[in-house]
Amino acid sequence: MIRIGIDVGGTFTDLVAVDDGSGEARHFKLPSTPSDPAAAIADGVAALLQQCSASGEAIAFLGHGTTVVTNLIIERRGAKTALLTTAGFRDVIEVGRQTRPDLYDYTVERAPPLVSRHRRIEIAERLDADGHVLVALDEDAVVRAAAVLREEGVEAVAIGFLHAYCNDIHERRAGDILRGLLPDAFIALSSEVLPEFREYERLSTTVINAYAGPRMARYLAGFARDMKAIGCRAAPYVFHSNGGLLTIETASRFPVRTCVSGPAAGVIGAAAIGAEAGFADLVTFDVGGTSTDVSLVEAGRPAFTAERIVAGYPVRVPMVDIQVIGAGGGSIARLDDAGALKVGPESAGADPGPAGYGRGGERATITDANLVLGRLNSTTLLGGRLSVDLAAARRVLQEQVAGPLGLSLETAAEGILRIANAGMARAIRSISTERGHDLRRFALFAYGGAGPLHAGDVARELGMPRVVVPPEPGTLCARGILHADLSFDLVRTRITPARPERWPEIAEAFAALARSGADILDRDRVPETDRRTIRGIEARYEGQNFEVYVALDGLALNGDANAFDRDFGERFRAAHRAAYGYDIPGRGIEMVTLRLKIVVVVRMPKLARVSTAESSEARPKAPRAVYFDAATGWRDTPVYDRAALPSGRRIVGPAVIEEMSATTLIHPGQSAMVDATGNLILALAAG
Repeated sequence: MIRIGIDVGGTFTDLVAVDDGSGEARHFKLPSTPSDPAAAIADGVAALLQQCSASGEAIAFLGHGTTVVTNLIIERRGAKTALLTTAGFRDVIEVGRQTRPDLYDYTVERAPPLVSRHRRIEIAERLDADGHVLVALDEDAVVRAAAVLREEGVEAVAIGFLHAYCNDIHERRAGDILRGLLPDAFIALSSEVLPEFREYERLSTTVINAYAGPRMARYLAGFARDMKAIGCRAAPYVFHSNGGLLTIETASRFPVRTCVSGPAAGVIGAAAIGAEAGFADLVTFDVGGTSTDVSLVEAGRPAFTAERIVAGYPVRVPMVDIQVIGAGGGSIARLDDAGALKVGPESAGADPGPAGYGRGGERATITDANLVLGRLNSTTLLGGRLSVDLAAARRVLQEQVAGPLGLSLETAAEGILRIANAGMARAIRSISTERGHDLRRFALFAYGGAGPLHAGDVARELGMPRVVVPPEPGTLCARGILHADLSFDLVRTRITPARPERWPEIAEAFAALARSGADILDRDRVPETDRRTIRGIEARYEGQNFEVYVALDGLALNGDANAFDRDFGERFRAAHRAAYGYDIPGRGIEMVTLRLKIVVVVRMPKLARVSTAESSEARPKAPRAVYFDAATGWRDTPVYDRAALPSGRRIVGPAVIEEMSATTLIHPGQSAMVDATGNLILALAAG
């Protein structure tokens, strides 16, 4: 039996298959099919099964990471969506908050609402802040709205009433009416998607869930159907943004939870591999074809966040804290109106891709720059399955960058890479040094198709002493899915003072959350064995406006209320000091949001150790000329097959190390060695 992880990116689709018995892993990578992502998945799974000499019936587990929701939002290809909200509040999603991404940039424009104003319908109803009914729901108004939406051909409806996080009675009734009158529409209730206070974030998240719902449901249904057609009997899972797995049914109901699905899988995989290799403190560095995704792992634990901006819209769901910039192998290099060189965020994507891929691309990209400088194989990539057109790469760089700027081809290509690397380094600083972390304590964990190619430059700029490159780094996000458990996050807003007399009420609220989670897992037919819960509370000092997360691990809510209150207070003050650098002795603490995560352990075999060459010598293939920088110029550089590298043998740069899914570049003055677990460890100083 085999277990398969799949990650669909903007440029490539990556797959990993692990044998249940031996733990042997097989990796496969092929161009994505943006018009129909499921097509690349089907082709990739068929190729993997052929490599394993297995049929679809041998698949014991199938996990899928996807960027479908994010791409739908970015490209505005979601469903025709409407919003039902409390009378007087239909403009909340357009007014937003008085925050700007850059205070002094007057050219910044706010993303337009995903629901046009004429499809934002006000309904007479009102609850107070405690959830008590002030104005009963006008059911006739909901019926009239349904008739209008039917005429409009609306595919999805988001329902977000004021204070529904306290009491969902009106949202549930409105949802029932709409389901009866619009049976084919996707209905999303804010009290199910995000039962938290702060109206703007709640409505935005619910609208995105509705906007992506119909397309995501059809995509996942097609994915499940395709897998069943090849004989797969295992129920497929979808990786979600908080580092776990969802069933197809739950992911279809809550697609907003998959916004950073694929990148999150990479962070989970990196944390597991790094801990095994002895690197508990990491900066994960995932450079794909479209973007660079970076995250922080400290003491083996990835960083998490409750909110992020996706294509200009706030999404408030628990997720791995990942910073994304538009710099990947397919990022386009161009001159702006002032004649300055810019790189990204626009990407050549999978179709047509970089010019050097020979598939019709006519724009200069980062990949073309790496090809021109000899850093990538100038003949083939992906283990010989992707032909390279070096002449096309040289032509577009000359016509679009070098010629207009009056530079040599090498100087232009180096300039493209330096700009890209500076952006990558800036993203890493934003999640590390800007939050008080010393990067000299961390190793740079490089993966994605282009991560190991840029890691030496980026680590040197940041002063990081080590780079870790796992085996087949270009497929790590797919492999990370195989390190995940099934999980589901639940949340409730309960704004109340943290005092001993309040803890019984909080204990009952957590019990209700646990029952809700169990109902969801029961509906998805998930076995009760191996379920466990993780609890936490977001709290703040009285008078503050934002919260810090306090884990409740090891604290018994049903015990001594005074002791629990004391222990919670100590944990809160420690969390506040870690976040802000100070605490306020004597100030009262206010609980705001209860969070509960249900985890179901998915058992998988331990991966087999990656085999290394039996010889103690690292024998290179034919060398090739590589351009490193203006000072070094072109150097005849040994090229190694990674599978032929012996464990423990140090290679002193310059050198190029190739494998199917990625290329690792070792600069002069750097060195590399394969460790006992098969990872490639780069040291910035050869000595």
